[in-house]
Amino acid sequence: MNIFIGSLPFAVKDEGLREIFEGYGEVASARVISDKFTGRSKGFGFVEMADDAAAQKAIEELNGAEISGRAIVVNEAKPREERPSNGGGYGQRRDNGFRRNY
Repeated sequence: MNIFIGSLPFAVKDEGLREIFEGYGEVASARVISDKFTGRSKGFGFVEMADDAAAQKAIEELNGAEISGRAIVVNEAKPREERPSNGGGYGQRRDNGFRRNY
């Protein structure tokens, strides 16, 4: 089962996230998501656990738990939705890019 963890303190790294969940069962992977430009944590991550029952117990017991003064949000991760590709979000110019000086 894939688990979403939100409101993580920015100091938590992959290994720290793994340690939190290993108390509930085998952790297949643990990843804190970071900004690709700065490398700084975005404050959320994902943990994948092999045993669904252990994952469910971890969700129930860790949702709302406090880590370094922050109450974390823990729930089952939803499948990633496809985003429409529409040119990078800048939109199109109505005048096709040409500027007229009248």
